[in-house]
Amino acid sequence: MTESPLPFPAQNKNTSEGAGKSVSRLRAADAIRAATDQFGMVTGLTPHAVTGIRSRGEGGWSVLVDVVELARIPDSTSVMATYRVDLDADGELGACERLRRFTRGATDS
Repeated sequence: MTESPLPFPAQNKNTSEGAGKSVSRLRAADAIRAATDQFGMVTGLTPHAVTGIRSRGEGGWSVLVDVVELARIPDSTSVMATYRVDLDADGELGACERLRRFTRGATDS
């Protein structure tokens, strides 16, 4: 019996393109999953929401992750933070930094 192909071509992580170059086929959804998993392991914080994702020129992804840094009562006064999590073309964590802190009830002006 022949083996069936993967359902999504994007799951084939590396394909050769040009003169021996390896290009990532990491999908956005896979990048989000990898970013939140690795971010949680490194920081010990639980990702609350993903508020942005952008592909990077070298084949990786930059993901914005919101977390609760300080839970308060009422919930609308909890201190939140947005982190940028950069992944390389293979989905490995390359960098992580906090961009801003805010209260949950605050809105951007």
